Amino acid sequence: MLGKTFTILAASLALVVGGAARGQGTTVKVLAIGNSFSNDALTYLDSLAKATGNTLVRGHAMIGGCDFERHMRHADAHEKDPADPAGRPYAGKKSLKDLLTQEAWEVVTIQQASPKSFKPETFHPHADRLIETVRRYAPQAEIVIHQTWAYRDDHGFFGQPDLNPDSMYRGLRAAYDGLAQQYGLRQIPSGDAMEAARRDPDWGRFVPDPDFDPANAVRPALPKERRSLHGGYGWRRDRQTGEYRLSNDAIHANRYGDYLLGCVWFEFLFRQSAVGIGFIPEGIDAADAAILQRIAHRVVSEKQRPELAP
Repeated sequence: MLGKTFTILAASLALVVGGAARGQGTTVKVLAIGNSFSNDALTYLDSLAKATGNTLVRGHAMIGGCDFERHMRHADAHEKDPADPAGRPYAGKKSLKDLLTQEAWEVVTIQQASPKSFKPETFHPHADRLIETVRRYAPQAEIVIHQTWAYRDDHGFFGQPDLNPDSMYRGLRAAYDGLAQQYGLRQIPSGDAMEAARRDPDWGRFVPDPDFDPANAVRPALPKERRSLHGGYGWRRDRQTGEYRLSNDAIHANRYGDYLLGCVWFEFLFRQSAVGIGFIPEGIDAADAAILQRIAHRVVSEKQRPELAP
């Protein structure tokens, strides 16, 4: 235990005194071009920055489920006719050009939609054109890839028997690595961190509730799941019928996943250790927060990647 503590402290010190380190009181300007996964990653980032005396200025070109192709389809519509509503799909009826030029962004992140994240053939030519667009309108910004994550073990995986968390992670990692190598881009390793937590002895894999039967569940009953980083089961009201239906979100992050992702983005953007940060969201105890902070630090600053499952 003493050796592990010393390693973390030494790595944290390296972050502070290293030539590339930023200090407390840093302001970072980042625009995320993404979807609900970037929304998850940004959930606690402002609070983490404030808790450490830093400032985050952020923009978000976000459409739920949006992939590279759709972002470019909207951008093309705006280039053709700036008055076309199809070219202004983001909050406040803004175009991608509007968002790219509204601040002197230091970092602009891009990502693929999660159902396509493990399919490198879906990245091109749309990711290439998105990179060109960012370079045109925000030439001062570093383009960074936000590496998304694999689904939870109990996801249906589109009925594909050879697809599971291990194979999805292996595929998305190869796809994002390929794009990063092609353009010489850095990655925010969110997917690595989610997988690292899944393999970490102090966190471990998702444990379902063996006594919960979703087919016969009656509201408000929910399973007693453990060690999930994903949304899980919940009762959601149908807008048309008003009836409540049980659904399982094995895709998006829950508060634990959001916190881990926030710590990853914090370390990457501010170049400071997340270990020991005082901000802990409601519903997460200090012991679990410490584990997630440590995992984020190990993946981002110590650059340890999970071993790929066979």
